[in-house]
Amino acid sequence: MPGGPIPGGRQFWRRLRAERAALAGGAVVALLVLVAVAAPLLAAVEGQDTTSYHAALLDSRAGAVPLGHFGGVSGTHWLGVEPGTGRDLFARLVYGARTSLAVAFGATILQVVIGTAFGLAAGLGNRAVDGLLSRVADIFVTLPALVFAIALLAVVPGGFPRPLLLALVLGLLAWGGVAKIVRAQVLAQKSLDYVAASRLAGSSGWRTARRELLPALVAPVLTYAAILLPGNIVSEAGLSFLGIGVNPPTASWGQMLSTASTWYQADSAYVLLPALLLLVTVLAFTVFAEGVRVALDPRSRSRLRIGTRKGGAS
Repeated sequence: MPGGPIPGGRQFWRRLRAERAALAGGAVVALLVLVAVAAPLLAAVEGQDTTSYHAALLDSRAGAVPLGHFGGVSGTHWLGVEPGTGRDLFARLVYGARTSLAVAFGATILQVVIGTAFGLAAGLGNRAVDGLLSRVADIFVTLPALVFAIALLAVVPGGFPRPLLLALVLGLLAWGGVAKIVRAQVLAQKSLDYVAASRLAGSSGWRTARRELLPALVAPVLTYAAILLPGNIVSEAGLSFLGIGVNPPTASWGQMLSTASTWYQADSAYVLLPALLLLVTVLAFTVFAEGVRVALDPRSRSRLRIGTRKGGAS
């Protein structure tokens, strides 16, 4: 993880522009976020919504499979309709992007806030405080978060908003890694001259943390947050796939995959579209996170660079 203060804006963008794969990943991420934000507008342009049933577009004799080719693609249903329900697939996919990204961003923000607070408290505290908080963080690092998330989601009343609940559960169970990274950075920064000078000048622990330590934590925390995001997207999709995540009729890629698992032979497009979007999203966030890591830490060499140097070894 990168250490030290975050580079200046121009310096950061210059380094990031050198990572072409990261720029491509960032462009895909920006496009996905734009689609999620503009989901109502995109569905309105198509003239469809996520809940209307279109029974006339299904072949009842074949088990409610969409009529026509590629899942019933037409001028009014750009990606076809769902088998069994006839709901518009394009509208559900773009709204599913909104659900998946909202849960992932909410969970990541919560993980960063809790983890940074714990890491700062542990790094700045005395030996007893550090030991106690570090053991708590260790518990959450080794905790089987997905198993506990399943248990918590199963007992919460159904009336609670499921996307919000998913973000809370994922955020509250998976902040231990952030806490350990922040604690390690704080312990390393505490021994540096500028932190010691701040303390000798009479600054309180909170003032030193706010003015001296937090700026140095931006790079490692931002990088780790970019890595957490795709993991949270997969976790939301997995929980929805298991049937304990987002409840119908709210659209979610994981929920669509769960339903599509029974239709993969009759309508392969219904399986491939949400699976492909999930794959592209996770890959784009992962590649972009790698580029951010390299741009924030010039000492590291990007794992994205593949090939050989001129006249030398790879």
